[in-house]
Amino acid sequence: MKDPYTIVKNLLRTEKGTVLLAKNKYLFEVDRRANKLEIKKSVEDIYKVKVSSVNTVSMHGKQKRVRYKKGKTPDWKKALVTLKQGSTIDIS
Repeated sequence: MKDPYTIVKNLLRTEKGTVLLAKNKYLFEVDRRANKLEIKKSVEDIYKVKVSSVNTVSMHGKQKRVRYKKGKTPDWKKALVTLKQGSTIDIS
């Protein structure tokens, strides 16, 4: 099995993520090759909580330009994790 810390990279601290905290939902940046079951197990192992559901979104990198050269930021994957009633993650 993969290491949970390689699957779940970090907790996303965004405006949308802050609004979702009231609904017991958390946003994570995860490995692009990870599936929902691996994400669920990793979050449960790292944060010692019970996960109700996992939704994933593949985010495409943005086109960037520095002077005359074009480039692109890397593609990444975002996971919306819903916790069971009574479980919370301390993000402070």
